[in-house]
Amino acid sequence: MRGPFLFASERNLMTTPKHTFIEDAQGLSMGVFFCGISVHLLTHLGLLTGQTAGLAVIVSYLTGWSFGAVFFVINIPFYLLAWFRMGPVFTFRSLLSVSLLSLVTTLLPYGWTPGEMNLGLGAVICGSIIGAGLLILFRHNGSMGGFGVLALLIQDKTGFRAGYVQLAADVVIFGVALFIFPFQIVAWSLLGAVVTNLVIAVNHRRDRYVAT
Repeated sequence: MRGPFLFASERNLMTTPKHTFIEDAQGLSMGVFFCGISVHLLTHLGLLTGQTAGLAVIVSYLTGWSFGAVFFVINIPFYLLAWFRMGPVFTFRSLLSVSLLSLVTTLLPYGWTPGEMNLGLGAVICGSIIGAGLLILFRHNGSMGGFGVLALLIQDKTGFRAGYVQLAADVVIFGVALFIFPFQIVAWSLLGAVVTNLVIAVNHRRDRYVAT
């Protein structure tokens, strides 16, 4: 027993209460809404997204298969990984978040048509918003599936920041995209991905925030 000499993370774990059902519901809803806003704006600007969704866009473009079908199939291994390594609650919340995101991105165009915006500024805004949305989801034991699941698992097992894991995946995805899409689009899209993953890397640390 170390008594008063417990590490800060251990003291937090002993004193930080778990989220209530209402807090989790609000957090997951807000996280999905933030991500939906970002995806809607990205689509309007013609920019690409990273992670599993970005990979699905590339596969869909190359094969002609529908984005929804490709996105679903690509996510299956990550959901299986989440189920066996991170538990059913995390997996269910991730599945729910992805489903709600589909609904949000379908409904947003009926109520909001974005105006003109500089691509660089748009990339930074989208990256910041989706980073905040993912951060909220992570803190309420959820995710958008895909590489986010792997990134969280690696962070929990090794301490290597989830944001940096996702950024490494994005660099590979955007590198492939360079052979398919205009350089300017890929460059600005990568900027948005960098902003997103820096938000997560700097702010999502299990030793500082342990409530679930």
